[in-house]
Amino acid sequence: MEAALYIVPTPIGNLSDISQRAIDVLRQATLIAAEDTRHSQVLLSHLGISTPMVAHHEHSTAGALSKLLDRLRQGESVALISDAGTPLVSDPGYRLVREVQDAGLPVVPIPGPCSLITALCASGLPTNRFYFEGFLPAKSVQRRRRLEALAELEVTLIFLEAPHRVAETLQDMLAIFGSEREVTLARELTKSFETIRRLPLEKMWSWVTDDVNQQRGELVLLLGPPAKQSATTVTEGALRILRLLSEELPPRKASALTAEITGARARDLYNLLMLEKRE
Repeated sequence: MEAALYIVPTPIGNLSDISQRAIDVLRQATLIAAEDTRHSQVLLSHLGISTPMVAHHEHSTAGALSKLLDRLRQGESVALISDAGTPLVSDPGYRLVREVQDAGLPVVPIPGPCSLITALCASGLPTNRFYFEGFLPAKSVQRRRRLEALAELEVTLIFLEAPHRVAETLQDMLAIFGSEREVTLARELTKSFETIRRLPLEKMWSWVTDDVNQQRGELVLLLGPPAKQSATTVTEGALRILRLLSEELPPRKASALTAEITGARARDLYNLLMLEKRE
């Protein structure tokens, strides 16, 4: 094999979901750099692969990274794997890739399993434009603040979430995005209890809170883009109130208060205000 760093995806659940090319690289590489060597040993044993492994993760020292670079310079091949799926997607490893590239050594990506793309394809939500956020903040205040920052993106939003937080996250999404915005829960993908379900946010929150089984395992949440609104007319009076309030209040609060006073839709007011600020 060519002396290079190989980015090798591993299954996200079903051990059969690994390509022949990935198996060949893992078998022929001089060394495998694994996020968790004990976890990865299960897969390697299943495949009958005995290539030596070293740990490489977000807490690896600069010295450990330097040792991997030295081995590559000496003509060895290193396969980088994570615990599951494609390395570097919500996983450590990019520092190693940068160092290898900066040293003038090749980086060879191998296509393969990725939970967020697998979930997106089966979500029933628009796939032409999407944004991967990863894990949201653990605390509700910071989580809602982050969700508010994403509210106006006209794309499918993709999140990873811990099972013990999924109900709280859905509740926060419900508060920020409203009851009708569609969300898909993709749980335990490729495993025995795989679940993929698309519902309006309010119904999804009720379903997940009523069934604790939906709060277990590996989870991907996908939120559909905001529904396209029909063209509306905001009166000059409403616009005048909006502008005055926006001088003292944040845009979202100014829009909500103007909507209460005038009866106009808060979203239309907010969009107009954001358009004026951009101009």
